[in-house]
Amino acid sequence: MRPGEERPVEGGACASLSELELLKLRASECIDEAAERLGALSRAIWSEPELAYEEHHAHSVLTRFFESEPPAGSWAVQPHYQLATAFRAEWGPPWGLAALRPLHLGFLCEYDALPGIGHACGHNLIAEVGAAAALGVRGALEGLPGPPLPVKVVVLGTPAEEDGGGKIDLIEAGAFKNLDVVFMAHPSQENAAYLPDVAEHDVTVKYYGKASHAAAYPWEGLNALDAAVLAYNNLSVLRQQMKPTWRVHGIIKNGGVKPNIIPSYSELIYYFRAPSMKELPVLTKKAEDCFRAAALATGCTVEIKGGAHDYYNVLPNKSLWKAYAENGKKLGIDFISEDAMLSGPSGSTDFGNVTFVVPGIHPYFYIGTNALNHTEQYTEAAGSPEAQFYALRTAKALAMTALDVIFKPELLERIREDFKLKLQEEEYLNTVE
Repeated sequence: MRPGEERPVEGGACASLSELELLKLRASECIDEAAERLGALSRAIWSEPELAYEEHHAHSVLTRFFESEPPAGSWAVQPHYQLATAFRAEWGPPWGLAALRPLHLGFLCEYDALPGIGHACGHNLIAEVGAAAALGVRGALEGLPGPPLPVKVVVLGTPAEEDGGGKIDLIEAGAFKNLDVVFMAHPSQENAAYLPDVAEHDVTVKYYGKASHAAAYPWEGLNALDAAVLAYNNLSVLRQQMKPTWRVHGIIKNGGVKPNIIPSYSELIYYFRAPSMKELPVLTKKAEDCFRAAALATGCTVEIKGGAHDYYNVLPNKSLWKAYAENGKKLGIDFISEDAMLSGPSGSTDFGNVTFVVPGIHPYFYIGTNALNHTEQYTEAAGSPEAQFYALRTAKALAMTALDVIFKPELLERIREDFKLKLQEEEYLNTVE
């Protein structure tokens, strides 16, 4: 019997479940069976928060987890995959279909923390959900004579989401080249199959002036702090002409060393956000004009340096997130409305860059608290036992959606079409290899 055919369920009066639904139940059971190990994985990451590109403990915990999953050696683990704190774990049964290219499904784990407040964005839970969903898909598939296509389950450990963009490094290294669909989920205050995470560009702005005695002969100096303050105010004035969907926020990182010395150096860090990569350069140009105007007014020189990577907006894949929502509702997940989803608040993530090279889903999930991300209260909630129920329920919904992708060829085709259409809307299709 193939998935999709009906078969009676033992013990039910008139109930019946399709083979695919039984596989989904098996995936959920496998996640429940591994719940203790998965909870320990999450707690180990949460208890030792590490910053971007420095997640050596989390990397070790995750790679050991897959290396030790029974039976030993069932996951092929590549530690230090392309990056020192990235990894790749693969599983795929020998279904004897070597002539066919396997369908590669990717499950992403994040595990970096924030400075000072630890896992206030719940990346320990993201790592747990990615690992759990992969285990669920494997548990459902092993022992089957084979799905319509051979399948390879790939878990990617992706460091440095909070700063730097580890997924972008991995994209450039070719890590996503053979993946067909990718899955991950992010902790939040509500359940949303999609949120419009926006494009983001960051800059470091340095002003160079001339030091002088601030009381005796200030006219000999060129005040770099004045340039920084003018730039800050220029951007504040610009806000009146900004679109409501644009965001600009920054800090003055360096403003001098002593009040009686005209500051010869100042430094600002700014983030610019816009709904799409098409709009982001427009906002960036306006902001950079503000920085240069401040240099001209004060006689200072200015250096504007962009970050290593821009974060792209997350492309929605409606076919994929609708399938996820259907599975989530079966598990009791109460999703916010589509209107609320599309107009809700959002941040930026390097997962957006992933969605420009492979179809993907990045839903948000409630963890039992109304605390806001990037707060001490959310750090506490992300490490709480209460969060485990919600994290594993989300992992089950992801695993069930992955099974839909495997056993419903028409769904996979729609997902690919959605992906192409969104790239065309972004005028980006011809730039993606």
